[in-house]
Amino acid sequence: MISNTVLVLYAGGTLGMLDGPRGLRPGGDFEARLRQAFTHLTTSRRDALPPFEMLEYTTPIDSSSATPADWQRLARDIAERYADYAGFVVLHGTDTLAWSASSLAFQLQGLGKPVIVTGAQKPLEAPHSDALDNVETALRFATLTDLTEVAIAFGGKLMRGCRTRKWDTQAFDGFHSPNWPLLGEIIETQPVLYAARLLSSGGAPRFELPDLKSMSSIVRLPLWPGIQAHQVARLLDDDTVHGAVLECWGSGNIPEDNALIGALANASSSGKLLAIISQCPHGPVALSTYASGNALKDIGALAGDDMTPEAAFTKLAHLVSQPLPEAQRRRQFLTSLCGERSALT
Repeated sequence: MISNTVLVLYAGGTLGMLDGPRGLRPGGDFEARLRQAFTHLTTSRRDALPPFEMLEYTTPIDSSSATPADWQRLARDIAERYADYAGFVVLHGTDTLAWSASSLAFQLQGLGKPVIVTGAQKPLEAPHSDALDNVETALRFATLTDLTEVAIAFGGKLMRGCRTRKWDTQAFDGFHSPNWPLLGEIIETQPVLYAARLLSSGGAPRFELPDLKSMSSIVRLPLWPGIQAHQVARLLDDDTVHGAVLECWGSGNIPEDNALIGALANASSSGKLLAIISQCPHGPVALSTYASGNALKDIGALAGDDMTPEAAFTKLAHLVSQPLPEAQRRRQFLTSLCGERSALT
């Protein structure tokens, strides 16, 4: 391993964009621009940065167009270089940053070093940008040996990657972790970790790098008042769909509608994995609380505890992309693989 050197993967996003006649556009030569920006930091802050190298993607990803193939490329690029660096920083657009971080957590299980994902609400060269601070924060955390998981650094905070959501379209405090406390934060210019909240090192990495390039077999279905069984059936009665994230109300409630339950039961009995999470950002589902939740349990739906939509979706995608028996997929969904859920339900 190259002692204390961090690999920065520049995948794209607002932080690397430049102003053009029709608005923001991807800008090239980001490494030189970033190193130039670091010269404006105080001497003490520059001296605290670890040495880094950069892997700059030829075609930056517009994160609003990111796909599972991009998650796969990021994970494989890290896995191929894992032994050579003390840690990794992924620079990514904010729109789907939480999705990519969640998928990386499932692909890079058993990490023994940090993988930090960050981005920015404003481009690097924009007035009063948050980009330089976020990259600096990510680099500072990326060499801490007690941190052995995928995390998101944003607004001076460090959050578990598979627990975090984009919370605001513009604020510099744009990401929150609603059901898990901060892993760390910058305090008086120093990165501080909260050890009791971290994942313990898994020893040897247990990387799982399935082929996600053609993954289109998971759907996301938020309930709405007046939802009809035929609408659900039309979405789920598709042989290419292998799983669905159902965003229910409260602690896992759905309408008391036998036809709707029947449509979901048909999907579950055909082997499709139905994951139940809440539309509420805080708190877990508890399917035993209400009769409609018990109906979901009876048809074999899987309680997603307090998982984010991003984590539930990418976890299902990860599981169905591997040649696993259905029973094993179900067990693994109900198990915390990388700190994405608080409990078995």
